[in-house]
Amino acid sequence: MDKVRFGVVGIGNMGSSHCKWLNDGKSVKNGVLTAACDINPEKIENIKKQLTDSSAVTFFDDAEKMFNSGLIDVAVIAVPHYDHPGLVIKALDAGLNVICEKPAGVYTKQVKEMNERAAKSDKIFALMFNQRTRPIFRKMRQMVLDGAVGNIKRLNWIITDWYRSQSYYDSGSWRATWAGEGGGVLFNQAPHNVDLFQWIPNMMPNKVRAFCHFGKWHDIEVEDDVTAYFEYPNGATGVFITTTADAPGSNRFEIVGDGGELIFDNDKLVYKKLKQNEREFNRTWTKGFGAPEWEKIDVEVEDDGVEQHVRVLGNVADAVLGIAPQFIDGKEGIRGVELADAMLLSTWLDKTVDLPFDDDLYFEELSKRVATSRLKTGKEAVLDTAGSYGDKK
Repeated sequence: MDKVRFGVVGIGNMGSSHCKWLNDGKSVKNGVLTAACDINPEKIENIKKQLTDSSAVTFFDDAEKMFNSGLIDVAVIAVPHYDHPGLVIKALDAGLNVICEKPAGVYTKQVKEMNERAAKSDKIFALMFNQRTRPIFRKMRQMVLDGAVGNIKRLNWIITDWYRSQSYYDSGSWRATWAGEGGGVLFNQAPHNVDLFQWIPNMMPNKVRAFCHFGKWHDIEVEDDVTAYFEYPNGATGVFITTTADAPGSNRFEIVGDGGELIFDNDKLVYKKLKQNEREFNRTWTKGFGAPEWEKIDVEVEDDGVEQHVRVLGNVADAVLGIAPQFIDGKEGIRGVELADAMLLSTWLDKTVDLPFDDDLYFEELSKRVATSRLKTGKEAVLDTAGSYGDKK
């Protein structure tokens, strides 16, 4: 196999971008677009005009026909959220490798079914957690795992630069509805950050108390403003704040431990290294007022400038060819879904939720909202996603 053959299901905002990257002959060195699928013929005609070489691509209006066509090695799932697990399972059943767009699903029950099927497959299953490929976040994770901050005491992330206008929400009938999307900022914009919130420190909370506001700033059904508090088995606490209504917004992630502090702030990384462990200082200091001495280190991170999503596409192509290990295991996607679901469930029940929570209870509460959900009317639009996912690198 000279190049890995990709097929994209869903030619919306992100699906169109995947098609173009895989078809331009340069972005993904070892991958090529050989098929694309959408149930909307207008979207197929639209992407044909945007591709570098549409003659090299076979188009389908049925995903299973594409999966079983023999034309692809990897299926890229870029459809509305509810359909992610089902299409992943069908692609694996067809003997394909799979990349699924975020989130892994809408509710944990369906994601667990998908993971059970993936665990039985010898094919690659990856999730498009493209921000995990960013060198600065990989550096943060490595520093934490290497003990740079010591035992973690506190996590704080204010990620409010996911601004979206009303016209964005009006660009699709399914968008920002319980029936069509299953959630708002936690499932569409900030799932990257929700994932990193547990992946970088390698910690999952055991308690969540959240306050999600639904349609607070936009004419939508789902959450567009969230403040959540977390407690962890080791005694650490965390706060996560996000919205799609702040401009220009902030992006600051603090990880505080008894050995120091890591601060990611708008693409800069600072390490405040304690010269003495805080717990040891607390036990031994005898002069009343005082604090451990520390030094500020500006952490330099090299970046190759490759677009985030292209890194994931390229990694999967290389993994299929056996020349690189797979970087993002799709089965890990359930952790972000569990955190997002817990935040919504805590809000709906107006109380603290223990993790793991009752999958059936969450599905029951979600179903109540789906039952009264209303899809929007009007012409759908494919939007330019450039610069819309936090950072281009």
